Amino acid sequence: VIDAPGHRDFIKNMITGTSQADCAILIIAGGTGEFEAGISKDGQTREHALLAFTLGVRQLIVAVNKMDSVKWSEDRFNEIVKETSTFIKKVGYNPKAVAFVPISGWHGDNMLEESSNLTWYKGWTKETKSGVVKGKTLLDAIDAIEPPARPVDKPLRLPL
Repeated sequence: VIDAPGHRDFIKNMITGTSQADCAILIIAGGTGEFEAGISKDGQTREHALLAFTLGVRQLIVAVNKMDSVKWSEDRFNEIVKETSTFIKKVGYNPKAVAFVPISGWHGDNMLEESSNLTWYKGWTKETKSGVVKGKTLLDAIDAIEPPARPVDKPLRLPL
């Protein structure tokens, strides 16, 4: 796990960490105004998704955080999924291969176990090389990451 802060001052750190990742978890703030700021033309959400794809990270999980701040709104979640799907498709990701998970980090909802606050949420589905995978929580999405083929028969390569 490589944690990269979402602040503009730490883009260099984000690039360093992301260049070694097998999968990116794009954590999007679901709060009113916060999502719009992140997805705007110069927003951090947009920049991080573009950098992850450019650096070769082909697997993506989108966690829509702060669902508690929008009263667990299904409409708000669906709006964010729709807009995010459109822009990650432009970046190069296939939205059908991305798990979109509503969470609340503050309360721990839907991170490890299903949340009683998200009764409307039926779970995520994503298409992978090995078939269709389904789950409900962020942990399920992390468990569904497919490890990339590693050229173990080749000489050792270390990033510097």
